[in-house]
Amino acid sequence: MHQNRDFGITGIRGRNVHCSGMGLGIILLDETYPGFPGDVRNPSAFGYPIQYEVARGLDIKKLIHDTDKTQYLDTILRAALNLQKMGCRAIAAECGYFAYFQKEVAARLDVPVFMSSLLQVSWAQSIINPDHVVGILMSSKASLLEKHLAGAGIQPGTNYVVGDAMDEGQCPEFENLWTEGLRPEIPQADYQRAETDFVRTAVTFYENHPNMGAMVLECTGFPPFARAVQRQINIPIFSWGTLLDYAYSVVSHRDYYGHV
Repeated sequence: MHQNRDFGITGIRGRNVHCSGMGLGIILLDETYPGFPGDVRNPSAFGYPIQYEVARGLDIKKLIHDTDKTQYLDTILRAALNLQKMGCRAIAAECGYFAYFQKEVAARLDVPVFMSSLLQVSWAQSIINPDHVVGILMSSKASLLEKHLAGAGIQPGTNYVVGDAMDEGQCPEFENLWTEGLRPEIPQADYQRAETDFVRTAVTFYENHPNMGAMVLECTGFPPFARAVQRQINIPIFSWGTLLDYAYSVVSHRDYYGHV
């Protein structure tokens, strides 16, 4: 679809960045697994420019399971600053556990920073009945730390509950993509099996908490199946997809075309 140019643009001037017209910059883990459309590392499903930068040497296992995560701050900052220098208008990351570094990265950059889908939890809490809870569906509940919550601005002990999609092996197709020691030499997954397993897991999580008023999906691999979950439980679903759409909308606000 061809669109006319933005007549609000009357000239150009340098912004001390390398490119013009940039959108979101996304920090990737140093991994080679594929992503279905809707996964943050697959840009084809998003309607705005995305630029990637790899946090060299930082993989899933290190980010989620290493006790001393502070050793990875420099490589994360290097990737974030490179994206900012490229001209990206906002910076995001590809895993919810990057919430651990939200405050540190935001403090060093001059553009907005959205390091984790968990940033949406407090917003979800504010839009639902306070007698209801927000369900936080993690890839690994056991790996969620207080610093992740603090980085995302979540107050411990408030109206949220935490579930997981992978700690008990509920979603084997995800293991085939992400879990060292379980995934094959060439990471791969079947869409229909992945959707079936994930929807079942998410619906069970919801049914275990009948007062759930909204759900936040932590993992960047969950958004491809978010709509399928919502068809089953019909509550607000927050994901990386909603976070990235919001992030782009606030740094590149749309114009409105209509009539009166």
